[in-house]
Amino acid sequence: MILKAEGMSRRFFRKNGGANFFYAVQKTDFTLEAGKLCVIMGRSGSGKSTFLNMLAGLLEPSEGRVMLDNTDIYAMDDKSLSRMRNKNIGVIPQGQTALSSLTVLENVKLPYLLYNKPSEKIDKYAAELIETVGISTLGNSYPNELSGGENRRLAIARALLMQPGILLADEPTGDLDDENTKKVLELLKNAAQNGTAVLLVTHENDAANFADSLYKMDGGVLSQIK
Repeated sequence: MILKAEGMSRRFFRKNGGANFFYAVQKTDFTLEAGKLCVIMGRSGSGKSTFLNMLAGLLEPSEGRVMLDNTDIYAMDDKSLSRMRNKNIGVIPQGQTALSSLTVLENVKLPYLLYNKPSEKIDKYAAELIETVGISTLGNSYPNELSGGENRRLAIARALLMQPGILLADEPTGDLDDENTKKVLELLKNAAQNGTAVLLVTHENDAANFADSLYKMDGGVLSQIK
C-alpha cells in the first residue's frame, strides 16, 4: 500500500493583517512506502501536523490530491472516506485521546466496533496488541489511571487494531521521558519492519536514528535530508 501527495498544499485565511491567507503547507509531492519508517522533523508551527492530517483524510488540501494506491481519497464522499480511513489508515494523534469511560481494552477495540459486531477474534487480537506494546496488565484500567507513556502505547495499539497499511503518528513521544520515548520509537520501527508504511512527525531528535527516510518541515516547506 502506497500513500502519495501530489501537488498538495493547505492555506488558511487570516481575519486580520496584510495578505488574506497564508500557506501552512506549501505545494508538495510526497510518497510513503510500505515497510518504511519516514520521519518528518520540524519546530512547532512548521506545518507538520497539517501535513499529516491531510494525508490521513482528516483535512482536505487546498490544492492537489492524496492518493491511496490508485484512489483519490478526497474524491470520495464522507461516509466512504470514513470507512476507508478506518480500514486502511491508523492515526496516532497528539495528546491523550482515549475515551475516559472505556477501559484500555475497550478503547483498543473501538475502531473495529465502529462498523462491526463484537468478535472473539478481535478480543484476542486486542489483548495481543496491548501485550505487544507492554500494557497487558492494564487492560481493565481506565485512561486516567495510566501514565503518559502508557496512554501513548494504548494509542499505538488502537491504531494497529485494524492492521492498517498506513500508520501516521503525530508527535507520539511528546512530553515522554527518554525510556518511554525509546519504547514508542521502537514500536513504530517494528510496525514498519512488519510491512506497514509509517510516518512520524516529531521534534524529537532521536527519531532520526530510527528513520528509513528523513525530512525537515520549515515554514510549510518539506525538504528531504536522507
